[in-house]
Amino acid sequence: MERRLHLAIHGLSERAPMLSAERTFLPRQTVAIVGTLVLLVVLAVLWPWITLPALVGLTVVVYLSTIVFRVSLLYHAVRHPSIEIISDAEARATPDAALPVYTVLIPCYREAEVLEQILVGLEQIEYPRDRLDIKLLLEEDDVDTIEAARALGADRLCELVVVPAAEPRTKPKALNYGLQSARGLYVTIFDAEDRPDPLQLRKAAIALQRAPADVACLQAELAYWNADQNIITRWFTLEYELWFRQFLPGLSRMEAPLPLGGTSNHFSREVLVRAGAWDPYNVTEDADLGVRLHRLGYRTGMLGSVTYEEANSDFVNWVKQRSRWYKGYLQTWLVHMRQPVQLLREVGLRGFLRFNLFVGGTPALALLNPVFWGLTILWFLLKPAFILELLPAPVYYSSLLAWLLGNFFFLYTFVVAAYHHPERRVFTAALLAPLYWVAMSLAAAKAFLQLVFTPQYWEKTQHGLAKAAGTSPEAEGSGAG
Repeated sequence: MERRLHLAIHGLSERAPMLSAERTFLPRQTVAIVGTLVLLVVLAVLWPWITLPALVGLTVVVYLSTIVFRVSLLYHAVRHPSIEIISDAEARATPDAALPVYTVLIPCYREAEVLEQILVGLEQIEYPRDRLDIKLLLEEDDVDTIEAARALGADRLCELVVVPAAEPRTKPKALNYGLQSARGLYVTIFDAEDRPDPLQLRKAAIALQRAPADVACLQAELAYWNADQNIITRWFTLEYELWFRQFLPGLSRMEAPLPLGGTSNHFSREVLVRAGAWDPYNVTEDADLGVRLHRLGYRTGMLGSVTYEEANSDFVNWVKQRSRWYKGYLQTWLVHMRQPVQLLREVGLRGFLRFNLFVGGTPALALLNPVFWGLTILWFLLKPAFILELLPAPVYYSSLLAWLLGNFFFLYTFVVAAYHHPERRVFTAALLAPLYWVAMSLAAAKAFLQLVFTPQYWEKTQHGLAKAAGTSPEAEGSGAG
């Protein structure tokens, strides 16, 4: 057990220390960041009206590049869809004997309230029981969830795996622990609040068996069953529509590094182990693993199957979750940019740029937005002279283009997603999307602070809020799809 726990925690950092987030900032990264900031401060003091407009101009170029890249993702997703579709009829027609053993890892920590939900979903999975290797990963000191699992008879469907209590207290550490006893040819993850498509394992197994050898993972679509609970869940639903139906399929089509979602990604176990599995120190271990697989020469495809989750309906809880996601993207960017030349060699110039624009650009855009909003509001209210000095004509017109293009694109994509959504009230939420962007910026600011002071701290997302509010998966049906 001690050896197994050691590998779960230190396996990646001992095998490939430069790819582990155990240390967020290497000494040379700290020197480079601090040195750059000091240099910029000195330049800003000595030559402010050259340095500051140049910085704003550079920021605008990065901002515009990120937006243009997202437009291209949308174009590729719409014009050249690359989602692997296996019909229900074909999935059911495949003989059981042709299906491999499939491992399902379900990490549970303080999930007693929603544990019954995943057990119901597991009972509905259409896959031969003698070829299912389901592991419910329970933390040793999480007595409530362990007792709930036993009371619900979870051991009828799953192997109850108790993960020894040890730092870091993260989902990827538990996954690594469970993976070491996995029997399946393929491996997937479901979270405790998930409602997976009952045929998803069959579809994934068929698609992976057909796929070229360099396809190591298939990412299924994630959506929400409580889309109409409140304004936050409507915004969150629209964002997931864009993420899993446009951005990730676009990245897959362009063969760019693809940051995975946190659940319903289906792996070749052999490749997963070869890649070092999950980084227990990265709080978005899924995104990091997707990039690492790409660096090793593997591709990630999209699977035409939906897993329904519970959208976060509480603002404070949402900020905790979103700040963790942004912090994890920043961790992933820092780790993979430790050796930029090597990264460039492994993924090529296009892959290098796409990685920076998407993984680095996602939290950066959220943090930069308030700066530009503040300058715009300040100009219209007071028209201070320093803004004219800060924005000479080329920078001003570039900034104006970024403002117009960025706001139009994101509002347009939200409205389009709402138009195609069966729940009509999400359309009003789409029109109010700028308020959601403000919330994203708050979460991004928190993420940057946590990156410096508590980089490996995993802020647990509380689930079961929809049930507490009187909403249930059964009542909502599948309206999030």
